[in-house]
Amino acid sequence: MTDWRPIFGHAEPYDEQVDGIETAADAARDGGYTVIEGACGTGKTMIALTAGIDLVRDPDTDYERVFVLTSVKQQLRQFEADLETINENLPDDWDPVSGLTLVGKADVCPYNRANAGDIDDSNVYDRCETLRDRTRDLTGEGGETTAAALTANARQQQTGLADSGRSGSLGRFLETAGETAAYPPEMPTYSDGGPVSAETEFCPFYAQYLDDLPDEGSDGDASEAVPYDFTDAGMITPEDLVARSVRNGTCPHSVMGAALAHTEVVIGNYYHAFDPRTTGSFTGALLDDSTFVVCDEAHMLEPRVRDLVSDGVADTTLRDAETELSRVIQPIKFEREGRQATGGSQTADADLVRAELQDSDVTYDELNRTLEFIRDLREELDRRVTAHLDRKHRGWRSDLTDLPDEEIPLRDPGEPAEDELSEWAREAGYGDADWVRVEAVGAVAARILNEAEDEDRTRAAPGVGRVLGEWYRCGHTEYFREIELERTWNDTEPADSWRRAYTARIALHNCVPSDAIGDRLAAFGGGILMSATLEPMDAFTEVTGLQYLAREEDRPVVERRYGLHFPEENRESFAVAAPKFTYDNRGRTGDENPTRTHYADAITQVGRLPGNVLVGMPSYAEAEWIADVLKDRLEKPVLRDASSDDEATESLKSEFFAGEGKVLVTSLRGTLTEGVDYSGDRLSAAVVCGVPIVNTSSPRTKAVRRAYDDAFEDGFTYALTIPAVRKARQAIGRVIRSPEDTGVRVLLDERYARDSWDSVVPFLPDDDEFQTVSPDMLEFGLDRFQSKLS
Repeated sequence: MTDWRPIFGHAEPYDEQVDGIETAADAARDGGYTVIEGACGTGKTMIALTAGIDLVRDPDTDYERVFVLTSVKQQLRQFEADLETINENLPDDWDPVSGLTLVGKADVCPYNRANAGDIDDSNVYDRCETLRDRTRDLTGEGGETTAAALTANARQQQTGLADSGRSGSLGRFLETAGETAAYPPEMPTYSDGGPVSAETEFCPFYAQYLDDLPDEGSDGDASEAVPYDFTDAGMITPEDLVARSVRNGTCPHSVMGAALAHTEVVIGNYYHAFDPRTTGSFTGALLDDSTFVVCDEAHMLEPRVRDLVSDGVADTTLRDAETELSRVIQPIKFEREGRQATGGSQTADADLVRAELQDSDVTYDELNRTLEFIRDLREELDRRVTAHLDRKHRGWRSDLTDLPDEEIPLRDPGEPAEDELSEWAREAGYGDADWVRVEAVGAVAARILNEAEDEDRTRAAPGVGRVLGEWYRCGHTEYFREIELERTWNDTEPADSWRRAYTARIALHNCVPSDAIGDRLAAFGGGILMSATLEPMDAFTEVTGLQYLAREEDRPVVERRYGLHFPEENRESFAVAAPKFTYDNRGRTGDENPTRTHYADAITQVGRLPGNVLVGMPSYAEAEWIADVLKDRLEKPVLRDASSDDEATESLKSEFFAGEGKVLVTSLRGTLTEGVDYSGDRLSAAVVCGVPIVNTSSPRTKAVRRAYDDAFEDGFTYALTIPAVRKARQAIGRVIRSPEDTGVRVLLDERYARDSWDSVVPFLPDDDEFQTVSPDMLEFGLDRFQSKLS
């Protein structure tokens, strides 16, 4: 084993850090994983980075990089900061550890950031692909010019703009990330100078990147186009990447793609490793045994990957695919009928369609068959949505304003069987080939339209084909199919149409993502999965596929748990044996009963504590109820979180942190109960009300539970109870974030306090942190703790 201490960023590691680093490194050398539950203050990010970098720098291992995955932006920043700390404290004769944070095109595109070149968040991806294709067409084999000539052309256009004295609102040069590009804010164009030549837009940043690439056939690779030296760059944040790229006139996103495989520490999101489209087009080079992977906030791994490996397609997308196929079919159809096609950008040319079909394995008859299939599928979707609303919301056509979001299951969620859409298709005469060929047909249609319009933008037909192909291939136990209705509003639809009030989507949900997680983890050389809330460990390793790796592939999976090591006298923790906060006990939010009285009294007692108090409720509706109660009972301000956008949430959080003490009430399924830094005097107490189990009446939830019953026997515990307890523990964990923090943590529900058939005590850490008290003793315990602090 090498000496990892020169890499460790601080003078002295905690005992837990020594054990964590050495355990993780030993396991990874044998191709294994370490699972760490570490309370706040354990220093998990430094454990992971030190162990991973030590392996990368060890000449006796095959590891080439550390790949960090986290679902929380604050944690992403923590990894960046810890890597910078490591670099600041490395021995003088050591090269800095190179680091790179992965973000999307919208975050790094110079034109998008500067609101220039007719590019914004709504079109940046399509515009980027179109401009890249045009730039490659102009400079590739048989192209009209060279990449160097294009960038020189863009600079000359800028010089002309400056000489003319013109200046727009952005100035004469494009500016972003504190740097000024050598290009104008307007998108430059290329013309061959002929008397009838057209002007072609191109991206000068991408042209410069192409010019910086090594010549084909040389021994170089794309990393030679990166405008900085990996050996002394250190941590490159997205802002750093944009600044360095713009300074050199090159494309930041292309540079990111070229650099990621050669960087020692790559920091990204879960979708960079688990989203099939992202890994297929961008991060695939990282997914092998030369990568040491770090899954941070690993308690979120299962639900996040479930979303990433699920799929669906909206009614509007089916409509767009139908339109695209019609436009491809129309020229040949009209030609055969002796009619004149519409022309312009509405259709492709008949010769072009024939040529593309001849170069593919798709026939004209298949185009027509696929169009009929999608058209009939959309009509069946319309029929089912209409029938559902007629059955459940009589009179809905006369009042579309008060319809809720809906799920329409396509089979009994509790009994795996063929879904009703697949059954409909078979009875309508659509067979296996109709499902599996849609993707190939859609891809050809998209290629024809992009060629006809000279614009490589995202088309609907390939995506529809991908989803329908998966719909056909995926099983009916692990996957659940339904129609989702999401409330929207579209004034262009008829007044009595459900499409005026809803967006409909046929959805294919992966109920049990353990295979997808386990298969991906198996591709890496080894790594760490870590969080403050992973207990019970055996359940976590089962649902993430790690137990399969240990059993079937003989790869070690080592578990470690490190509790709070901050001064015990600074905190008090209670599990209050109040009546269970279940619907049977509490009733509706407007009811008055003993259960609601117990909870209102207990939460009021916690809310009266000095400083900021966080109240976590099982839902936003219950949050609204308790907020109204507290406003009548407390003198301090009461803030209520609601399901809203990020901007509103950030504004509420800032209001909570500012000034004197307040109470913030939120849902335990919202964004304010995990991943938010409440250190220092930002939070003095947190109370969790009830066990935040998701709505068990949802068809999707029933399907997940049934799938978990088949996979892990106790579906309710694995799919619902354990994730709910982790949500509660995350909220409680906001209080004590440093050795100096003081505060109170309260779990309010007898399921946290007593053994019973539905007790969650077995899923809490066995560390005796929480004192069991009755509701009438809570106030005494709170007063005793306050007296101890004063």
